[in-house]
Amino acid sequence: MTLNIYTYLAIALFLCLLSSKLMKTVKLPNVTGYLVFGLLAGPYCLNLLSHDIIDQFSIIPEIALGFIAFSIGAEFKLSYLKLVGKAPIIIAFTEAFGAVLAVDLILILTGNDVPFSLVLGAIAAATAPAATLMVVRQYKAKGPVTDTLLPVVAIDDAVALIAFGLSVAIAKSINAHGNVSLASTLLSPVIEIFGAVLFGAVLGFILKYLTDWFTGRGNRLSVTIAMILTCIGISKIAGFSPLLACMSLSSVYVNISKVTDQVFELVDRITPPIFMLFFFVSGANLNIGILPAVGIIGALYIIFRVIGKILGSAFGAIVCKTEPVVKKYLGYTLIPQAGVAIGLAGVALSVVPEYGDKVQVIILSATVIYELVGPVITKYALMKAGEIKQNA
Repeated sequence: MTLNIYTYLAIALFLCLLSSKLMKTVKLPNVTGYLVFGLLAGPYCLNLLSHDIIDQFSIIPEIALGFIAFSIGAEFKLSYLKLVGKAPIIIAFTEAFGAVLAVDLILILTGNDVPFSLVLGAIAAATAPAATLMVVRQYKAKGPVTDTLLPVVAIDDAVALIAFGLSVAIAKSINAHGNVSLASTLLSPVIEIFGAVLFGAVLGFILKYLTDWFTGRGNRLSVTIAMILTCIGISKIAGFSPLLACMSLSSVYVNISKVTDQVFELVDRITPPIFMLFFFVSGANLNIGILPAVGIIGALYIIFRVIGKILGSAFGAIVCKTEPVVKKYLGYTLIPQAGVAIGLAGVALSVVPEYGDKVQVIILSATVIYELVGPVITKYALMKAGEIKQNA
């Protein structure tokens, strides 16, 4: 008997549920279990789910990232931002560019090409909001570190796109010896960022009127799902960032609607299985066989990106005079890296093909390590900060 896609989806969900029970006994975040079980079941380990099956699951990560971005964008409520002040924005830039500078410098100092170092270093800025959000939700973390963390990871991907656009433009101009226009190369990320923000904002206003018009719980949930899917779909067609567009959608909506609490509560009720499958599929796509191919450059990237994140966030916290606990622990919660970094590595294949393959192997290998280790470190950092109860 040949199993179909529906059966494989059921198997994936049952494995996720089983992993959550196992993770509870060893006191690790659920997201780690989803990744590990996906890795074991995937084509690179036990091959319970082949490459073809995983390819059929490809729509899940894009939908899940849309919902994750929608959830994070809700943190940009003006009343909340007035309370936390400018700190998250400043820290997002210092931690992102701290990682970029740390990786750039160590690669250049160890004799690597400057253009290659710039492209790989730029990707170091990206952080995976999904893993961080899942840990915060699972353990119901509360406190100054969590309050700063959520808007920081929301802004982080925008900063990563800016850093990548700048770095690729400089790298291409160095290699082309002046034959490439710096301004024209920078235009693409500008369109991707600001186009996404503007488009998401327009959808935020539309969603406000639709949730005022449809008052039933089921109708409001259906409208919200439709708007998120619209945001993802049109963003991909137009060349905008779906992540930033969905963040913009919810950040505008949360500031102009009076029913946001009810809407976000409804959305939260349907997202757990989507997030489970997202991390399961992410784990299944992790090829641990490429780890030995990374070499010294990959090791330097993995280590110095973390150093840059920790020092950069601490510097931003000092500048903003935040609470000492934010300075001490925030950087450790920014280690996970996945979707945006992998996407930028894919872009590198086309914009700087001479480095693309090497960059992609390093980023995929780093993702394996960051996604397995990052959520665990995030959990313990929040515990040390006193924002997760010891018996959680």
